[in-house]
Amino acid sequence: MVSSKDDSATNSDSSGDDIPESNSSVYSEGERVLAYHGPRIYEAKVQKAELRKKERRYFVHYLGWNKNWDEWVGTDRLMKHTEENVKKQQALDKKQGVEKIAKSGRSAQTKPKNSTDLKADKEDTKHNVAKGKKRKADSGTEKENASVEKLIKIQIPSTLKKHLVDDWEFVTQQNKLVHLPRSPNVDDILTKYLEYRAEKDGMMTDTVGEILNGIRCYFDKALPVLLLYKKERQQYHEAVSDNVSPSSVYGAEHLLRLFVKLPELLSYVKIEEETLIRLQQKLLDFLKFVQKNQGAFFVSTYETAKASDGSGKVKDS
Repeated sequence: MVSSKDDSATNSDSSGDDIPESNSSVYSEGERVLAYHGPRIYEAKVQKAELRKKERRYFVHYLGWNKNWDEWVGTDRLMKHTEENVKKQQALDKKQGVEKIAKSGRSAQTKPKNSTDLKADKEDTKHNVAKGKKRKADSGTEKENASVEKLIKIQIPSTLKKHLVDDWEFVTQQNKLVHLPRSPNVDDILTKYLEYRAEKDGMMTDTVGEILNGIRCYFDKALPVLLLYKKERQQYHEAVSDNVSPSSVYGAEHLLRLFVKLPELLSYVKIEEETLIRLQQKLLDFLKFVQKNQGAFFVSTYETAKASDGSGKVKDS
């Protein structure tokens, strides 16, 4: 259900002159519609309809998308599924094909937005004006754009989110670092999960092994480029040599950072939607495994970096 904040945001905008006339229509349960999500229009189906605070609200399912994207929306987000509106959708898809790529798969685009953000995006699209956003043309095909659209959604458990927040606080605000090398390291954690799945499934599956190898590969490549804070770079250069992989040195703290970046990284890989959904389920299962073993996988304390030479080395414990 939407929050009162979303309701107020919708109410404040519902009288706008720019809202298409078709949006004032009443929609029935089971009706096929067109729905705004961000700057795009998607085919959807009305699952439920309610009258809340004198405003009609609809729970919609985006056709062809995982049910995790289902949400409550107002009439300002919906249009009748007519030939005229389908043409409007197609024209908007063509126009957004270039603009979406120009944003370089920015992570903000992977998350469902609140009503205020969605309205702003819709008005930007209708007027062909970028309000408070820098948009520049880029060479990208619609085929490439399709891969960006099918972004995987990874729901990080709340207790692991707390680790991310604490991790940021320790490193950036308190000038502390994770002592390296970590034990268990990323390789150890991936191996433990593989053993866990083999025992639970009664067999060693190639699919799980391939996914874990992919995680390891992404981690090793992404760590020096995307997963380190500035204060950790010196420590990285000292701990990781040419013949040493980051996954054998770093642990759960940095592995968890990868899952924040993973939706954006995977958006550039050509993956069938059905495969994408299965991959999402496997990644969520892995995160639950990490959550279950967080006491053994994460460090309880960080060590203060030496301030004398600014090298990023940690004090001996």
